[in-house]
Amino acid sequence: MFSKTNMITKLTSFILLLVIILGCSSSRHIRQGDSLEVAFEKANNFYERGRFTDAARSFETVLSIGRGTEIAQESQYLLAMSYFNNREYLIAASEFQRYATNFPRSDRRIDAEFKQAMSYYRLSPRYKLDQSDTYRAIELMQLFIGRYPNTEQAQEAANLIDEMRNKLAQKEYSAGQMYLRIRQYQAAAIYFGLVLDMFPETKWAERALASQIDAYIQFAENSVPERQAERFQMAINSYETYIQLFPRGENRSVVEERVDRARQGLAQARRTPVNE
Repeated sequence: MFSKTNMITKLTSFILLLVIILGCSSSRHIRQGDSLEVAFEKANNFYERGRFTDAARSFETVLSIGRGTEIAQESQYLLAMSYFNNREYLIAASEFQRYATNFPRSDRRIDAEFKQAMSYYRLSPRYKLDQSDTYRAIELMQLFIGRYPNTEQAQEAANLIDEMRNKLAQKEYSAGQMYLRIRQYQAAAIYFGLVLDMFPETKWAERALASQIDAYIQFAENSVPERQAERFQMAINSYETYIQLFPRGENRSVVEERVDRARQGLAQARRTPVNE
């Protein structure tokens, strides 16, 4: 009897505790009838506690009932920050853009535009994958630097652009190396040339030019006799470009060996009779 009574008492206490907990949890969410100020306070509490999914949902509600108010302006910024902190960068970029568009005179406009660019930077994947988000991030950061050249964020944006351009250069260089491995020497030389043309300031430009010399040499050696001379000459031309641009390049010794091979091949090709 005592045991059964004790069990009922414990069960009743548990149910009461659960009701209290659920009531407290429910009170933290925006409810019908909450004033705009109370709704914003609840949304902000979620944000400050790091519950960014709940915060985003709550700020959306605040915006739906408070458009045109100062609270709406703050809510729009914190909505974008909620998505950003929750790593939902594509939505964050859209919300930061909306903030900058809707509140052009806000002190936070500069930060919103920078974080829009940062959202795409965070979306930028490793170099082997599609780089559409990387190009978008670079575009937005270049626009930011043009608009706000004297800000601290402009210097950070410039550094991030350098980082992303190195990634893009690595992608093109990697494509050249892939074509070299499968003996598509002309395609390899073209991709190595793209690295130099598009990303000359990156660390990959010197490597690409050294590799282009190798690609042209192998292209010549695997060509019909009547085309060998011009293709060995391409390798020598790339060498001359290398010497002009990178006289102290880390691959200088390798390049010298390659040009000797190209010159020997060119001399041999010129001595070989070409069938008419």
